Amino acid sequence: MDEIVRLDLSDQTELLRLARATLQAFLSSGTVPEYHTSRPDLRSRSGAFVSLHRGPELRGCVGQIVPDRELFRVVQHCAVSAASEDMRFSPVIPEELDQLKIEISVLTPLRRALDIEAIEPGKHGIYVTRGASRGLLLPQVATEYGWNRETFLAQTCRKAGLPESAWKDPTTVISIFEAQVFSE
Repeated sequence: MDEIVRLDLSDQTELLRLARATLQAFLSSGTVPEYHTSRPDLRSRSGAFVSLHRGPELRGCVGQIVPDRELFRVVQHCAVSAASEDMRFSPVIPEELDQLKIEISVLTPLRRALDIEAIEPGKHGIYVTRGASRGLLLPQVATEYGWNRETFLAQTCRKAGLPESAWKDPTTVISIFEAQVFSE
């Protein structure tokens, strides 16, 4: 599998601070702060997800799997989107920000899973596509819910709006990835 850029603790801390500063600016003024870094790993192109949690509850989660810009810019974009565009939740309001914990998942590139047996819940995330239907679950979701491989596949299909058995259909494309996950 393609190796993920393994961010060191200082890079992780910088991305988490950036995500929080971006949310503070966006929630107070509707703008995204200008930011520049000379750190090579933060300037690399990687997909990422930003998850917002209030206590044990998810409050927003948005990501980008196609690395079309620098990682730090992906994190800024996803932080704002998680707070304002996740259709499962009402937009985050400024008064909530102090109650939110930010989690970032930096992704490896997708690769097609040709052998279902190679999927390891907790290690791999799954991205399922068939026609216009798409669904993705991060690796930590399987761990959080204690899912086995088949349940993880079924739940990813369900998220895509497909029948839970769609992963068995040869027209369903199953891709996997890994993630480096860190949080405040």
